[in-house]
Amino acid sequence: MSRSQADVAVNESSFMVARNPDPNSRLPYLLRLPIEGGLVLRARESWPTTSRVFCAEVGDAWPRDVELIEAAPVRSCRRRGVAIDLILERARMNRSQFVFTTVKGGHPAIFWQTRKTVRNTKPGSRVPKRRASGLQELIIAVDTREHYGYRFASQQAKSEKRHLRCGDYAVFDDDDAITAAVERKTISDLAGSLVDGSLQFTMAELAELPRAAIVIEGGYADLLDLEHVQPGFVLDLLARVQVGFASVPLVFAGSRKFGEEYTYRFLGAAQADLSG
Repeated sequence: MSRSQADVAVNESSFMVARNPDPNSRLPYLLRLPIEGGLVLRARESWPTTSRVFCAEVGDAWPRDVELIEAAPVRSCRRRGVAIDLILERARMNRSQFVFTTVKGGHPAIFWQTRKTVRNTKPGSRVPKRRASGLQELIIAVDTREHYGYRFASQQAKSEKRHLRCGDYAVFDDDDAITAAVERKTISDLAGSLVDGSLQFTMAELAELPRAAIVIEGGYADLLDLEHVQPGFVLDLLARVQVGFASVPLVFAGSRKFGEEYTYRFLGAAQADLSG
């Protein structure tokens, strides 16, 4: 239900959505992002549910008297190159991204998107036996949505199924917070997520953790053998993602076997660093 801003205690760190008070605007919503002193945008929709939402920068401060629709607490709001990644503190419709670009004629434009709307948009429209870090016991959480995942049967570790908010494998501290996580990708998974843009969302989530990595069950050269896509295009996308999220390494393990081994070693080292 809509409500006046005067009726709501608005935190400056909140993400806010309001009715655009300009009756002549074709963008009926106002957004305020808690970044750079409060970035105010006009938007065509209040959330990108089925397709990307066109936005435009206002250039003015957030209006004092405005019909507020929502004020949501924010987990993270960070600019990464030409994009701003926004993660809200709620269970549903909590992750989105604002991409700053230009359209025909060189005019600036902003597109607000989610993982779902990126996938709906057609691409182109544009094993050693030594214990890990000397640990006597390592318990690795495996995400409940991970199918045909690593069992760590050859490593000195125990695994348990658990719902993870990001990553496929993780270790936790005594306060039940994730210490480190690893996302597993095959070569085809990696290429697909690069082309449809979903890998950026995965990287943004992992970058919020103390330690994280993506392990790839193949070699870098395998990207040159992809069908139905130009290898140079995929390699360029990969380089951009690596530069944008330098804190999250992408490790080409060469095979599934060594991907499992790397995951075991990485998580073991993170847990040992916490204990030490």
